Amino acid sequence: MADVEPSEPAVKAAYDLAAPCRICPRNCGVNRLRNERGHCGIGAVPLVSSAAPHFGEEPPLVGRGGSGTIFLAGCSLLCAFCQNYEISHGRAGRPAEPARIADMMLALERNGCENVNLVTPTHVAPWLMDAVRTARLGGLSVPVVYNCGGYETVETLRLLEGTVDIYMPDAKFWLPESAQRYARAPDYPEQVRDALKEMQRQVGDLRIEDGVALGGLLIRHLVMPGGTAESTQILDFIAREVSPSASVNVMAQYRPLYKARDYPEISRPVARDEYHRVRDHAREMGLRLV
Repeated sequence: MADVEPSEPAVKAAYDLAAPCRICPRNCGVNRLRNERGHCGIGAVPLVSSAAPHFGEEPPLVGRGGSGTIFLAGCSLLCAFCQNYEISHGRAGRPAEPARIADMMLALERNGCENVNLVTPTHVAPWLMDAVRTARLGGLSVPVVYNCGGYETVETLRLLEGTVDIYMPDAKFWLPESAQRYARAPDYPEQVRDALKEMQRQVGDLRIEDGVALGGLLIRHLVMPGGTAESTQILDFIAREVSPSASVNVMAQYRPLYKARDYPEISRPVARDEYHRVRDHAREMGLRLV
């Protein structure tokens, strides 16, 4: 776990990013502190969909007690093929102030969870920094996981230094055309490349003891139908410019959910041979497969 809780100036600086809002690369410019809503659809109070132990995450996060997931409603990315669309697009959740989220974190640790896993945290990062500070002052000792879509600004990530122990970003798209088509975010490739390097600078390679992750960077990559060329470019970048020993989860669970069937090229599950080609390439590049 980080040695100290996030400082009050860092929390204040993070809240300053919310008015006008520039927490994520969308730079909507709305005043979130006055409950105005931009692309993510969330105003002055985060919405929590659920807070519970999760045993379906990567094994180093699950350990023996499960990963203590807190699912945040809304999203800064809003992909057309989102598998949690009820939460992200539909914003299913209940309002929770930082003090309430801190209580959830402490309860997850008391229940034996190996970590606190903040799922889709980007658009509410200031509130979560506030919650983590409160929880750590209240005795939280397990690692904090920032489980995000990879669409981050370096400015926000720098403020998160000291709050996050394990970064677990997606690396979704290599081509601006793909990012625009499926997420209306043509700058995603540029933003995720900068974000991965900043995350690596902060926490380094994934550190595991007795099968449980204690800190570091774990990158997820979802293999898409017909997307093996982009996948290999992403993996090449990770190995060459992030870390030659980076930990990567190459995922095969893509299904054409939400609006994916509106896009013929991704309206089918990923083929087994597509997945294995990408996974084999990651292994050839020397990356650590999780």
